Amino acid sequence: MLQEVLNGLMSRYQERVPDVSAVIAAMVRHGLIEKADDIENDHIAFRTMGVPQLGVQSLEKIFLHYGYTKMDHYYFASKKLDAWWYAPPLPKYPRIFISELRVKDLSQAAQDIITSYTDEVKADPVTQLDLDDSKAVDTFLHSGLWRTPTLADFQALAAESEYAAWVIYNRYYLNHFTVSVHNLPIGYNTIAEFNQFLEQNGFILNDAGGKIKTSPDGNLLQSATVAGMIPATFAGGETIKIAGSYVEFAERKVLPEFASLAAADIRREHRREGFEAGNADKIFESTYAAQTKKSS
Repeated sequence: MLQEVLNGLMSRYQERVPDVSAVIAAMVRHGLIEKADDIENDHIAFRTMGVPQLGVQSLEKIFLHYGYTKMDHYYFASKKLDAWWYAPPLPKYPRIFISELRVKDLSQAAQDIITSYTDEVKADPVTQLDLDDSKAVDTFLHSGLWRTPTLADFQALAAESEYAAWVIYNRYYLNHFTVSVHNLPIGYNTIAEFNQFLEQNGFILNDAGGKIKTSPDGNLLQSATVAGMIPATFAGGETIKIAGSYVEFAERKVLPEFASLAAADIRREHRREGFEAGNADKIFESTYAAQTKKSS
């Protein structure tokens, strides 16, 4: 069931984010992988609205049911977000990262706009789902929970929180997936080398905080493409281009206590685990105007 849900998420994400297919095609073309399934998916991420009947407490029920374990909490003060990551039931599955907007930290005007939409959802929708029905879960994860926003509401939210605007339009849409680069062939298996490969193939990288976002311990390095601008149709038929989504890349270094292991013996449990708030804070900006203007 979990694999079916993940397949559904990835297929729609790939349809909607051209960079996904383009990155995979470049990796195949240069012999890094033979096919898309060869990519090790470090994690997938979701954005949610922090209102009582939705948010993390709702969405996490799906993944906890499939055997994920809730791990560390992260707080992003400037972006007014909370987030948690979830460890998978087996190493072959991606980690999950779910963030939610602290709606009550926004202005009253912004809160009123948000709740005018989210109040259409009267109760936690996940409690109504049969979580053992993967098709029902897949449908839910790709369904609009509230009406299509007006352009005026979207722009008013964007002026205060670009995250809020993104979620009010995209709902629970999968935000991104992450290519693990450390198990790729030598010459491509560090973020620095992989970033060079990406830029040589025409991809634009998020440079908020530098193109390589590095944890204080130096053991988690991340980068991301800048979200492409996609046509979005708002209530009343108005259409503008807004940020779609992006692809992320991660390098998890081998922990010092396992440094003597032969390369063939290194497993997931020997590498740096978890996430880093400082890295994630800048990765979020892959959908923000300061970055997306580079791709428009």
